[in-house]
Amino acid sequence: MPVLSKHRVSRPRQPARLQILQAPALRRVPWLVHGFSTRPGGSTTTYGGHSLNLGFTKDDLRERVERNRTKMLLAVGAAELAGGAANNATPWPLITLRQVHSDVIHVLRSPKVVRSPIPGLSKPSSSKPGPLAGDGLVTDRPGLALGVLTADCFPVLLVDTKNRAVGAFHAGWRGTVKRIVEKGVGIMHLEFGSRPEDIRAVIGPGIQNCSFEVGAEVEQAFHSQFDYADELFHRVQESDPVREKYPMLFMNQRAPGHGDPCIKLHLDLREANRRQLLAAGVPEANITALEDCTVCNPRKFFSHRKEKGKTGRMLAVIGIG
Repeated sequence: MPVLSKHRVSRPRQPARLQILQAPALRRVPWLVHGFSTRPGGSTTTYGGHSLNLGFTKDDLRERVERNRTKMLLAVGAAELAGGAANNATPWPLITLRQVHSDVIHVLRSPKVVRSPIPGLSKPSSSKPGPLAGDGLVTDRPGLALGVLTADCFPVLLVDTKNRAVGAFHAGWRGTVKRIVEKGVGIMHLEFGSRPEDIRAVIGPGIQNCSFEVGAEVEQAFHSQFDYADELFHRVQESDPVREKYPMLFMNQRAPGHGDPCIKLHLDLREANRRQLLAAGVPEANITALEDCTVCNPRKFFSHRKEKGKTGRMLAVIGIG
């Protein structure tokens, strides 16, 4: 009789499947395509495993990123079907920006004609070679995929369900202080006649309050703009075994005679953007805020803070079918 080996046969590990997050409230809009990408399921190997990096970073190959982007667009349905066949699908043009943590929002009329708002003004211009700088995109044209890239900052998607207009915004703390999402609602009203009560909003995955430690300068910036700033910050006392065991080592001359008691300042950036949407007139029932924290879930999301800058980018995409 043959002798059976007791050793297990190792099998090649299967690549992780693509995972796209969607908001149920937006899935119910029949003409809308949207989605928030996650980390698994792509062609990139630079950041561990087979990841879906969607940003043209210095560590990744451009052809891999382009392959990932095509995969993402097809997954959310941002594609034209040749003859109705899914295997002959052509992705829509993907419009992204050179994001600069600003309040600049571009109005897309076509892939080649853009209206570039300046704070307080709206000035038409044709697009120039190279990516446009800004952090917001809005359009009422079908067949275009608007995208913002993130790796801790919050992506915010807006949909006017009556006038068929959409917007995508990149909201880091600097853009949030400049009220980019609040201004986005205003731009959609100006350009498309969107009423806030007809807008549905989704705040995607980002760095949540539990992980977003900030300095006093960030707190001061928010206090200079928002009368509810106190409600956005939380002070967290962290344990320090060394300080607790040897308190005399940390004494100084500052009143009341002791050093920093390990109190850290945390910002709730998701809530800051939700409050802006409310201030702009979007009903609370129309706002969805995902609770995923990019820092706490590094296997699921890219995180600039967690990975100390060497990481990929997720993509939030929205378009009109």
